[in-house]
Amino acid sequence: YGVSRATGELISYTVGDRSQATAREFMFDLAYRVSTRIQLTTDGHGAYLKAVTDAFSGDVDYAMLEKIYSAPPREGQARYSPAECYGTRKIKIQGNPDEAHISTSYGERQNLTMRMSLRRMTRLTNAFSKKLENQAHAVAIHFMHYNFAKIHQSLRVTPAMAAGVADHVWSL
Repeated sequence: YGVSRATGELISYTVGDRSQATAREFMFDLAYRVSTRIQLTTDGHGAYLKAVTDAFSGDVDYAMLEKIYSAPPREGQARYSPAECYGTRKIKIQGNPDEAHISTSYGERQNLTMRMSLRRMTRLTNAFSKKLENQAHAVAIHFMHYNFAKIHQSLRVTPAMAAGVADHVWSL
């Protein structure tokens, strides 16, 4: 998903795997929805490189934030223990991204908000949905609520109202 730093609005999202085709679909949708040059930061997933170049045709300030992990857990450690992230590397890919704003924090925060709001996104629970179509519908409802019905404490309005897309709180 694409998140506006100014309004917190979710500009675009795509439900799918981490393939080149999904990355391309997402980037073309994001490029279609923005009308000015933007600064874009992605994680280190290689599928974004060509997708961003193709979708924005060079009209973007693009950087990758690559996480540096320790060695994976060894045998005998807990099966679901993630590797420890001990640093990041900022890589300027295209245009002139402002180093102070190279961050995936907004996307990571949205990921947490979605996982906490939608229990069907949490593996190892009885609410987890394995069917992609059901996941996609749940995500669409979540983002609609997030943008148009939820008043955000920091904004005191919905993100859609802050962006000038809506003039009232929608009730779902």
